[in-house]
Amino acid sequence: MSAYPRITPADRLRATLTFSLLVHAMLVFGIGFAVDDPAPLIPTLDVILAETRSPTPPDEADFLAASSQQGGGETDRPERPSEPTSADLPKPTPGVAAVEQPQGAPTPVEATRQPVLTARSDATELALERRERPDLPLPDRRELIERSLEMARLAAEIERQSRAYAKRPKRKFISANTREYEYANYMRAWVARVERIGNLNYPEEARRRNVHGQLVMTVAVRRDGTVERIDIIQPSGYPVLDDAAIRTVRLAEPFPPLPESKEPVDILHITRTWQFLPGGVLRNR
Repeated sequence: MSAYPRITPADRLRATLTFSLLVHAMLVFGIGFAVDDPAPLIPTLDVILAETRSPTPPDEADFLAASSQQGGGETDRPERPSEPTSADLPKPTPGVAAVEQPQGAPTPVEATRQPVLTARSDATELALERRERPDLPLPDRRELIERSLEMARLAAEIERQSRAYAKRPKRKFISANTREYEYANYMRAWVARVERIGNLNYPEEARRRNVHGQLVMTVAVRRDGTVERIDIIQPSGYPVLDDAAIRTVRLAEPFPPLPESKEPVDILHITRTWQFLPGGVLRNR
């Protein structure tokens, strides 16, 4: 028995007829085979809608958008923006649209009873007025004239005081702790002057009795350098030292004129601590 199938002449005839029919059908109906080429690519433009704008455009843009933006993020590769705001500027606050409110009945309010007023006649009201307000005697002509003169004197006195208050000298108060830079040089020269004169005229009685101490004194200096007044704020406890401080100021005046400043100052008040030290030395602090 053969291992291959046996092909008879009838099988060859059937195969030949079948192949012939296929060839004739392709010729009659125009059936053919061809390689299909891919469709050509149409160029497109991808533009991103940006909602904000950066003041400085980027040097190298990764995408095209309606406005320039400086992007950010946490990735190394450029990615298409997916958030509504991708620039470093805040998004403008949108307006709030009107929300339709549902109609409803007003909140019920409990009715309150109003007090009822009773009417009364004009004669009754007039009688009540006379009863509540006692009759006062009317002033005579002489009393009216005296009152008018008194009011005129008071008005004149008030006007005089107002003018005197407006003409008062403008004062400035400085001390060692609260001195302004405009008067720093003036105070330095003022202290040097009183210390020099005070040491030259140190009281002999205080030196002989070995009396020493300190006092706080305010000296008011006018614009021309003269002394208006001297006030001892805190005495030393020894009249010889207090008198010596006052005498030193009188010997040192007149002082240099006050310096020009931003505010017009007529009198400068200088508050200092006067120290009479052992050994006959005067220090002004």
